[in-house]
Amino acid sequence: MMSLTKVSLTDVVKKQYVYKLKAYSQVFMSLIFLQLLAIFFSLNGVGGMFSSGGSIEVQVKYFSADYVAAFTMLWGFITAILITTKAYLNDDFLFVTNRVSSNLSNVVFLLTASGIGGITAMLSSYLLKAIVYYFISDLSLKSTTVLDAPLEMLMGIFSTILYVFLFCALGYLVGMLVQISKAFTVLLPAAFFGGLILDGLNGKSGVIAYVFAFFFTESSLVLFMVKIIVTAVLVFSGAIVLSNRMEVRA
Repeated sequence: MMSLTKVSLTDVVKKQYVYKLKAYSQVFMSLIFLQLLAIFFSLNGVGGMFSSGGSIEVQVKYFSADYVAAFTMLWGFITAILITTKAYLNDDFLFVTNRVSSNLSNVVFLLTASGIGGITAMLSSYLLKAIVYYFISDLSLKSTTVLDAPLEMLMGIFSTILYVFLFCALGYLVGMLVQISKAFTVLLPAAFFGGLILDGLNGKSGVIAYVFAFFFTESSLVLFMVKIIVTAVLVFSGAIVLSNRMEVRA
């Protein structure tokens, strides 16, 4: 007897999303490891200045979550690649599903991961300062809390989440390209590093430097949001279109 029960796309995406939160929980362990590693690299400061006058010498060091944010973006990129592998994609077919629901659940999962990564990355600056304060005794540390600049902290968290999500989108696209052809595992790194080398030889900014400046030097918050969101949507859309070319499991 034919079942008359209809499963909506939203229900399937929700079930896949919940499943992936549990199945991919190990990626959050790797997030913790990378952020702790970034904090370790930040213990000497991420910048500073030195001045002297007569018998007085003053050294100023800046401690921030910049390294942690960078490591978190790298984590988002790698995580997105991992969930496009066949081992992960095959998990989707534990459910009644298609490529659309599979990709949508992946995007929602990556958005959640970006939120967790962005929040923990920015809050790690307080852990970093606590370590410096209690274990590096020769420094006089200016104490700051969330209450000192709440708007600045919220903007930092929001910006970091968007950056991580953008890197997730790039990783997702790269992962789909690799699934289509293993040649991209060589072509993509070669194109990236080749572009950097050519820019260095020419002594002027190239495409990679332009792209970096386009996303990381925007002063307007609204334009920054538009750039990141539109780009992420386009990149994810491209990856989803590419996924339709992949062999569908029977």
